[in-house]
Amino acid sequence: MSTIPKFRIFGLDFLRALAISLVVISHITYLLNLNESSILVTFIRTLGAIGVDIFFVLSGFLIGGIILKRIIAGKTNFKDLFDFWKRRWLRTLPNYFLILILNIIVFYAFHEVFEKRLVNYFFFIQNFNTVHPNFFTEAWSLSIEEYAYLVLPFLLYLSFYIFNIQKKEKFFFWITIVTLLIMVVLKILFFYSINFNSYKEWSSLYRKVVIYRMDAIYIGFIFVYLMKKFTAFFQKYRQNLFVAGILVFALLHLIIYTFNLKPEIHSGFYIFIYLQVLIMSIGLTFPFFYHLKYHGYFLKSIEFISVHSYSIYLVNYSLILIPMQELIDLTSLSLIGKMGIVFMFLGITLIISRVVYVGFERPILIFRDKRYLRVQSSQSSQSF
Repeated sequence: MSTIPKFRIFGLDFLRALAISLVVISHITYLLNLNESSILVTFIRTLGAIGVDIFFVLSGFLIGGIILKRIIAGKTNFKDLFDFWKRRWLRTLPNYFLILILNIIVFYAFHEVFEKRLVNYFFFIQNFNTVHPNFFTEAWSLSIEEYAYLVLPFLLYLSFYIFNIQKKEKFFFWITIVTLLIMVVLKILFFYSINFNSYKEWSSLYRKVVIYRMDAIYIGFIFVYLMKKFTAFFQKYRQNLFVAGILVFALLHLIIYTFNLKPEIHSGFYIFIYLQVLIMSIGLTFPFFYHLKYHGYFLKSIEFISVHSYSIYLVNYSLILIPMQELIDLTSLSLIGKMGIVFMFLGITLIISRVVYVGFERPILIFRDKRYLRVQSSQSSQSF
């Protein structure tokens, strides 16, 4: 059986492969104990954070598209909502709980104590409105995604149940806008109630907290709605929008570098502007990538990384990198030795991710697709 699902969209596979590559490369800087004040290290770690934001927009784009297809197909009652959730949970939860349990075992093997808030991880509330604990740290983004899949779809289908809404597609757009505005209120409350003294504190208190970051997913909802509503425009001007997205992305970071904007000093910029503009600049590139075609030499490699990206994301840091730091004295290694460690880390990550995908993730996805049929439409319904 082929390991690559059929009917894939290359441009979205490329974005997924790019995102996970940025995340893994940023984690390598922690493995090598590089100088955290170095401009190069800061740049690489910033790209790693942006990799997660690409995942957020991609998730919103795909999941928003799935919900829209369900609405168009007339699947707008609570049974249909639960079918959507079941498909999503079978995609995300089995891998998450498997790696969570493995992390608990590894953590206990090294420390012989349990994280006090461990039970919170099973309900994705470890960073709902507080700082994420220093355990299985990459789980912060999974909490944001899980609650994003719960909150807005529930509000949408509840509205369908209570009110006689005729133009359901348009309502999808407007309830997303209202939800984003409500989240602005939460950001305002954060701005006036919490102070931070560094980028790291801003990241922990704001960037990685569920109630402040679900908008990253919902902006993806907006993009997929607009691309469906104004298909001809986005097809015709996709290259222009791609260039605009790259320019906005570059200008945003040039402003930060030129004016030395820091979260502890320019908190309003980092709370109300930076992440939102970053997400929108990424979203502007999606019409281009959605229609991007490629059949060259690197096609299979990109598809392979994309297909295994979820497993790679879950296993590479807490399950592999941290134990390597515990077991290997990196300070005594030469440059060649450190490069060897990097290749060892990448190799182990790919092998374990492959085992998880083939032996666990893929069989569950096959079961899911047999048990809960997807709504057939365009290629955008590909598995993610």
